[in-house]
Amino acid sequence: MSEVAHVFDEPQQAVSLNTFSELSKGDPAPFWLFSGVCAIWGLEKAQTTLDLITVSENATFLLKIYGENEGVVRVSQPGYVGGPDAVASEILWLNALHDVDGVSLINPVPTIRGTFVGTVRDRNEVGWTVISTKFVQGTVLEDLDNPAPYYTTIGSWAAKFHDHSRHWKQPRGFRRFNWDISNMVGPSPRWGRWEDADLSEGEHDVCEQALWKAMDVVMKTPRNPETWGLIHADLRPSNIIRDSDGALTVIDFDDAGYSWYLYDYASSLSFIEHMPYAPSLAQSWVSGYESVAGPFDGQQKEVMSALSMIRRLQMLGWTTNHREDALPKELATTQVSGTVECAHRYLEDSQWLLR
Repeated sequence: MSEVAHVFDEPQQAVSLNTFSELSKGDPAPFWLFSGVCAIWGLEKAQTTLDLITVSENATFLLKIYGENEGVVRVSQPGYVGGPDAVASEILWLNALHDVDGVSLINPVPTIRGTFVGTVRDRNEVGWTVISTKFVQGTVLEDLDNPAPYYTTIGSWAAKFHDHSRHWKQPRGFRRFNWDISNMVGPSPRWGRWEDADLSEGEHDVCEQALWKAMDVVMKTPRNPETWGLIHADLRPSNIIRDSDGALTVIDFDDAGYSWYLYDYASSLSFIEHMPYAPSLAQSWVSGYESVAGPFDGQQKEVMSALSMIRRLQMLGWTTNHREDALPKELATTQVSGTVECAHRYLEDSQWLLR
């Protein structure tokens, strides 16, 4: 990474957006937030609405002007992943990725001051970081009956992002966090402890055995410019939109940070590794990636498989302190049993998803 880049690991905290806990999808934003957003982007209140889309790491709201979809406003909880400086760095990389041929990305909307990041203060004078992106018309891949045909593209775009990351000179003051093992599944992980999920003693033991097997692989993997760098870290169907012509657009760079490049493979299968169709998605991702970057060797496949197992446990921890409606119902109700199944299969054959 560039010597001017600043990698940090912020003090861990329980993920909480309780300010919005009573809102359901489609509910209007609190007035303090609505007023602040209108001021930052120079919008007329009488012409504007701001309604909740979802609450996950952040709260996202649909921005309409004269009843037409115009943008998406993302509200970050105070201090999360480094505050305004880190969010500004996220937008810097997103804007730089627009130079990559053959990919389509969301477009950030500048504020009336010409920056891309604003701060809105709530009734208690607490500052919330906000950004806005242009609305992308289409369907989130996660909502399609079959997202499999798009996994080749997802894999190829990941490879293009990685190539860009290896060559991009980050500007002075660039600030993003790490996705290393401690932040995924350590004693105080960024999103929650998988051990806090509703597991029996036997299920816990199987998951722990799988974790140790996976960590043994990943901890021996070097961090060098070929293996480690700035990645999207959440390039999966819930963050890709398909328009009516079939064109894809990547959204949501909130999780972008430094990690093993192959962690993007693991994140592409988040929450669905246990589903019957997951192996075909994994193989399509690999095919797409290899079409850009060349074939993986056996050791790389071991690393990506180990990261996938770790990611599965990481996201099980995520479920322990997130709203259940942040996932489709069939996935929300099978995360514990599915994780145990993945652990069993990983212990039997580490590369089972790639067979």
